[in-house]
Amino acid sequence: MFHDHIITVLSAFSPLFSINVWNYAQTLLTGAILCNNQRTIAAILRVMGLSDEKHFINYYRVLNRARWSGLQASKILLGLLIKLIPESCPVIIGIDDTIERRKGKKIKAKGCYRDAVRSSQKYVVKCFGLKWLSMMLIVKLPWSDRYWSLPFLTALNPSESANKEANKRHKTTIDWSIQMMKLVVDPDGKHKPEAFFSTDTSQQHGIRSKRSLFLTFWLMLDVIYGKANTTSL
Repeated sequence: MFHDHIITVLSAFSPLFSINVWNYAQTLLTGAILCNNQRTIAAILRVMGLSDEKHFINYYRVLNRARWSGLQASKILLGLLIKLIPESCPVIIGIDDTIERRKGKKIKAKGCYRDAVRSSQKYVVKCFGLKWLSMMLIVKLPWSDRYWSLPFLTALNPSESANKEANKRHKTTIDWSIQMMKLVVDPDGKHKPEAFFSTDTSQQHGIRSKRSLFLTFWLMLDVIYGKANTTSL
């Protein structure tokens, strides 16, 4: 059913799932790659030729019932992406947030945010939705002159009002960024490879530097583990 090259790549994720769940997960992963528009379960089944599948509910259960770790999947994905980078090149990781426009009473984590696409310096447009923070590996592919951002870890940032209603401590986008960096760096601080974190201007002011777009990996370790004066730059 699947091409050998696809099986080779997807097999790295098989330890995350049971045998039964893995059969459905392979279909969802392959279909998500092949979909041109929205990557819903229904769209994935259609593109995989399974629109008449009687037991389609089993594909939904991969996401809402089956037990598997999204964090471990992100670590595996990052390991696969790192192989695309020559050893002589630094590892550049981008961090940026995006707003998914969502409405409705059942969307608990939604908030009111500035719409970066429709807003300008003089005119601000706001919208309701979910804020997602993505960490991406920035690479230059051989068939393109532009750099590509390949997401490997994404986290939902609940709004302040949603956290207040749920009696949870609110974490800003900067808090989430630092927490995600902790998952990537060596927890003991012993290994400091040549790598960079890239953020947008709004996060630079809060994390480390007001002058440099690229934050060196070892400087971020110092910030995260409190080993340096964060105002030194």
